Amino acid sequence: MTDTSLQVIDQRMVTFYGDTLVAARAADGRIYVALNQMCDALGISRYSQRRRIGDHAVLNEGYVTGDIETPPAPDGRGGGTQSAGLLRVDLVPLWLAGIQVARVSDDIKDKLIRFQKEAATVLWEAFQDGRLTAANDFNELLKADSPAAQAYLMARAVMQMAHNQLLIEGRMDTLEQRMEGLEAVVMDDSRHISTDQASRISQAVKLIALELSKRSGRNEYGGVYGELYRKFGITSYKELPADKYEAAAAFLKEWHQSLTDDSPF
Repeated sequence: MTDTSLQVIDQRMVTFYGDTLVAARAADGRIYVALNQMCDALGISRYSQRRRIGDHAVLNEGYVTGDIETPPAPDGRGGGTQSAGLLRVDLVPLWLAGIQVARVSDDIKDKLIRFQKEAATVLWEAFQDGRLTAANDFNELLKADSPAAQAYLMARAVMQMAHNQLLIEGRMDTLEQRMEGLEAVVMDDSRHISTDQASRISQAVKLIALELSKRSGRNEYGGVYGELYRKFGITSYKELPADKYEAAAAFLKEWHQSLTDDSPF
């Protein structure tokens, strides 16, 4: 069995149809349940269940140890801080599903079925909305039109709204950060040639076009710019990347020198 120890930062005693179970939140942010209390409540062997978990790849991955405060036994003995085996709460249904109802005593069968249906949810909710019991009368009390029930439902609704608002704000912050990053890229003039460099490129293009026009009798400006754009993959000479300036200048200089001995640079 995996020997993994976690720091327990919070725990709750959860009343589940008359049995007291220990739910714990560990430093990893996940919720666990003390295995021994679950076994005792169901009247099954602690040792055999720990061994079964150890033999199960998925269950074993979610089984850890941690120091928890345990309640005393019915006779008043025991209790206090002790190291306990803890099973991650989302794996509780999988663990319980492996316990065959037909193999437990008749007085345990109904309880096992309740555990299989509700235990994981109740243990998880202990850290979500403060619900520490699975008693049916709690739900009935909520249905009553009493000031306390109305206050509870309103508080829970406000908490849910706040929860949703936090999620929305988190998404908005992420979107804003992405937009700022995109704007930084778009507005970063240092990626393109400077105004002075752009002026030099434009002047070189004009000189080359002038020489070509003398020979062809046509306006060659568009052709020279088009060749420059194709060669460097741009749609405007002002969009020429700064690190491509020297190459573009050399290209235009060589082109102009092939037409005349003068250099535009």
